[in-house]
Order: sequence, then C-alpha cells, then structure tokens
Amino acid sequence: MIRVRKGLVWALALAVSPGALAGQSLLYRSANLGGTWVPDAGVVQFNFVHRFYVDPNHFVSNFPTFTLAAGVARNVAIGTVFGTKSLAGIGRAAASNNETEVYARWRVFGAPEGSAGLHASVTPAYNFLAQSVDGELGLDWTVGHVTVEGAARVVSKPLGAGGGARAALAGGVVTRVNRYVAVSADVGSFLSPTVLAAWSAAVQIAIPGSPHTFAFEVSNAATSSIQGNSIGVNAVGAPPSRLYGFEFTLPLRLKRFGQLFHPAPPAPVQVPAGATVGAEVTMRGFRFTADTVTISAGQAVRWTNVDPIEHTITFDDGPGSALIPQNGGYARRFDQPGTYVYHCTPHPYMKGVVVVR
Repeated sequence: MIRVRKGLVWALALAVSPGALAGQSLLYRSANLGGTWVPDAGVVQFNFVHRFYVDPNHFVSNFPTFTLAAGVARNVAIGTVFGTKSLAGIGRAAASNNETEVYARWRVFGAPEGSAGLHASVTPAYNFLAQSVDGELGLDWTVGHVTVEGAARVVSKPLGAGGGARAALAGGVVTRVNRYVAVSADVGSFLSPTVLAAWSAAVQIAIPGSPHTFAFEVSNAATSSIQGNSIGVNAVGAPPSRLYGFEFTLPLRLKRFGQLFHPAPPAPVQVPAGATVGAEVTMRGFRFTADTVTISAGQAVRWTNVDPIEHTITFDDGPGSALIPQNGGYARRFDQPGTYVYHCTPHPYMKGVVVVR
C-alpha cells in the first residue's frame, strides 16, 4: 500500500512539475469559447469545469464538464468533452442528461497561443447525445493585453430539437490585467429567435510557478461542448438562473512518466575546486534526508536527487541550483560561517538548513 501511494504521489508530481511544460492558459480565452489552442505533441490537456445552481429552496444542482485533449501532431489535436448534466438536452426530448462530444482541432493559421496577431482553427466534432455532426471555425486576434475571439458553428441536429442543421455565432474578449490575472466575457447563440443566447463572464488566474490556470466563472451554459456553448439554460424551460463555478487546467507531458520506468543514469556532480565534501544530502520521497547539516567553512555540501521528478536547491538569501533531474545532483562550497536556509522551488514544503561553523 505504501508503494502504491508513493507511486501515485510521484505520478502527480510528474504531471504538475513545471519544467518547460506549457499548458493551455485561460488567460487567452473566455469561458464558453474553445479558442484556437492546440496541445503540443505528447501533451495531454485535462480541463475541469464545475458550475452549480442554487434554487430558492437551497437545493444545489451541479453541472460538471470534463475535457481531455491530446496533441497528436504539429497544430493537430484530438479530444473529448463529457458533461454529466446537459441542460441543452433536458426538456428537448433528449434521451439522456449525459452529453459526450468527440472532436479534432487543427490550427490552420497563426503561431502558438499567446503570440500576437491572428489565429484560426477548424474543429470537426460529433455529439453522441444529439447524434449530430458538428463543427466550429474559431478565430482570435491578440494585440498587447487584449484577445478578441470569434466562432462560427454549425450542427446537423440540434440537441433534442426538430428540424435540420442550424448555425451559431459567438464572440468574446479577454483582457489581461497583468501576467497573472485576466477578465473575460463572451456570448454565443444559435441563429433562432426561440433559443436563448449562452453567455459567460470570468476572472482568470495563472498560478505562479506552474503551468496551471484557474478561473472563477458565471454563465448560463451548462456544458462546454459546441452545442452546449450555443444554448442558454433558460432556453430549455429551466428557471431563471445563473450558474456559478470554476475551471482548472491540468497539462500532462507524457515523457515525464517515462522516468518512472527508465530512470536516468547517474550524473557526476562537480565539487567546487579546492573544497572537500563535508555533508551529503539525498532528496528522496519529497524530503531532504538530512533536514540540517553542519560543516566547516570552506567545505561543500552535495545534494543528490533519487526521486523520479525534478527538484531544486534554492536558498532563501539567493539563487541556488537549476532543476535537478533524477540521479542528478548539485554541490555548493560555503566559505562564510552562518546559517543557510534552502527549499525546493517546485515543492516548497521541502526545506533544509546548512550550518557553517
């Protein structure tokens, strides 16, 4: 059981360890628009949207949506969207509340997310709840702190509705207040006088030191599918309401998990010239095996990482090492007596002290 728990912790740390991993940033798209972003090849993107409604009797209805996408080639991704409570289906003769959409996205024009200028993508999809072939042409234009979005959608069979194909239009804007915070709003609707437009407003936050972003959202759309983002809740007989909630993004770089099965060979650590190693510290199980070491002035401390994830040796009074891979290490010579406190930047709860006499 202990080994299983450690394996789960290591797998999670591999997924969230920052490194050079770039995940989808909510600072460049609004809540009800998919944007033109495509994961890099070998990256799996997981987005979790949770919205809820509290009725006058204080009963809470939850509306979660799960998005899983993977980069399969340059500028090409495949993915799926699953919503457990599709209000686009309730009251419209749908056979289920569960809405599943599978899709592919090709960024046909423009550089990666966050770059200035115009970007365009094509997203063909299939909605299993509606048994409908859907599609979206997405556009966004970024200049400075502002991104303007647009989307043209078409579905062959609207959720639970009679008639044939139907088109929808959507637009939105994102304004980045600074590098960590943005605000956004959007609106989209099928081109029909009997369908209420779907809208959203959000505050998006980039989590410092990580590839993750988080958003506080309010909307009247129940799911994040092409169809769900084109129909407001009130259009299907629900009471007047706003759905409040959040979205969280989690990118996973698959090659990181290879370290669990194919550890890197030990890498030699260069000790500063003229110094002897006065103490050895191992990074294992998300802790430093010696919380405090004592050495003499002029000696060095050598750290070795045996965890299958990257750690750092970052001193509170100044810089330290870069990211240290598995079986890698770092050494530092201490010439001045004193107390040197350090930690691991990706895992700040890992702390240690070097006492120099």
